[in-house]
Amino acid sequence: MSQPDDTRPRILIVDDVEDNREMYAMYLEWAGYRVEATASGTEALDLAQRLIPAVIVLDLSMPGLDGWQVCRFLKGMPGTKNIPVIALTGHALDGAEAAARAAGCDAYLTKPCLPEDLDREIRRLLAARRPA
Repeated sequence: MSQPDDTRPRILIVDDVEDNREMYAMYLEWAGYRVEATASGTEALDLAQRLIPAVIVLDLSMPGLDGWQVCRFLKGMPGTKNIPVIALTGHALDGAEAAARAAGCDAYLTKPCLPEDLDREIRRLLAARRPA
């Protein structure tokens, strides 16, 4: 990996499963991102407001403040409403993607998800935000 560079996009990973957080964080750091991670929806809101990440990767099923609620809060706050949110979840039932998008998620991936597929989705969202 190259020297740390503050111009690298910052990704916030929110998942209550430590193995998931670590796997995706390691891969995304290797792919050239700065990564912050948390297991808590409440902490995710704090980090998102303080750090203003380029993209948030959000598990929907977490204890306490779940991902559905976190996304609604993020999209309702002026400082975070434009941050793209990727739902990365085990919810693969009919209607789950539509519900995630209704909560404000910009993309939806189901677990298990290869880190390469997550990276591809992050890059797609980042490219869509660049001015033409």
